[in-house]
Amino acid sequence: MKSVSLAFLPGRTSHLGLAFVLLFMWMFLGAGFVHAQGLGYGFAAPGGYGLKIYRTDYTLYPFVQVYLRTFDSQMQPLVNLNERNIGLMVKGRTYDPMKRQYGIQSIRQREEATRSILIIDASGSMADDPFEETLRAAIRFIESKRPQDEVAVLAVRDTKEGYEVISQFERDERALARRIADIRADGMQTRIYDSVGAALQMCGMASQGTEVGSGSYVVSCSILVFSDGKDEGSSITRDELMTRISSLPIPVPIYSLAYSQVEPTYFKNLEALSKNSFGIYYLVDETGNRMQRVVEEIQNILQSDYVLTFRSYVPVDGEAHNLKVGVEYPSGSGKYVYDDTTFEAIQPPPIPAIDAAISSLSQKIPALPDGNPYWERPSAPVASGE
Repeated sequence: MKSVSLAFLPGRTSHLGLAFVLLFMWMFLGAGFVHAQGLGYGFAAPGGYGLKIYRTDYTLYPFVQVYLRTFDSQMQPLVNLNERNIGLMVKGRTYDPMKRQYGIQSIRQREEATRSILIIDASGSMADDPFEETLRAAIRFIESKRPQDEVAVLAVRDTKEGYEVISQFERDERALARRIADIRADGMQTRIYDSVGAALQMCGMASQGTEVGSGSYVVSCSILVFSDGKDEGSSITRDELMTRISSLPIPVPIYSLAYSQVEPTYFKNLEALSKNSFGIYYLVDETGNRMQRVVEEIQNILQSDYVLTFRSYVPVDGEAHNLKVGVEYPSGSGKYVYDDTTFEAIQPPPIPAIDAAISSLSQKIPALPDGNPYWERPSAPVASGE
């Protein structure tokens, strides 16, 4: 089932009731509204920056919402982007920013939800002070989330699957903290790859939508791994897991917090997973005393994604059309970095809540009388004597 966003430009989300149920039925019957962009991962050269489009939502056509993540050479998000930083091209034609047909907002100020899965290595080798610091960092991550964001928790331990589900996706901070505090480091084996594979599957289910009537649209899912990276007895290999990560239709970044009381021999396993998944690898030393600062940094990254909303002037034809988004940073530098995706020009279903959302957006981005949002190159002056 496809997922649907009714979170529009000022960051409000419609509560649909029966209309939401009808909408999901429409989606289930085959109307495609969300394009998942996952072909290749962004990369910023030293001193540079990049962006990654990971979702395009055209539920409210002619309005299209593009979800993107920006990053500098240290994989940290670009801050305070506005319309002056954005270049928008539809079917090869550039939108004129002076015509005010698009806007950009940070996820931080909107109601869309994020999902994260914490994988905590609960093997005996992780016991004592480092493990207690891990639990404190996991709780700090939860304390740093927004109310609508959801967190699931897996503990790597000796079960048939190689892990224990401590919590399914949950918003309640106190319930999550209680469950995490009860985890004990008493496992004999560490099936890290099986645990990460299970988390990827959970994220895949999350990308298909939210609970009907929940009022929150889940736009991204990420994984945090607290471990020394040593795998023992997983049913899948690292190479198989890397292939699975590379082929995901929607990127799932893996943030690895590598620490060990013994030796860092297996840290490279965590580093490889993070680099292959658009995530970040953190070396947090033997005592793990940097963990709380690291998880706060990860929360900042997750909440610093942007949503570009624009009015399309492509007639409804049921076809996919090319879209490019560029970021110029800083504004006025003349250097743009682009990523591309597609959207479909389709007519939304006849549901009052959808019509109300489109009407609200139309007040914020009114249609141009001439139907031309594009930049027009000035005519060249005519030489004298001609």
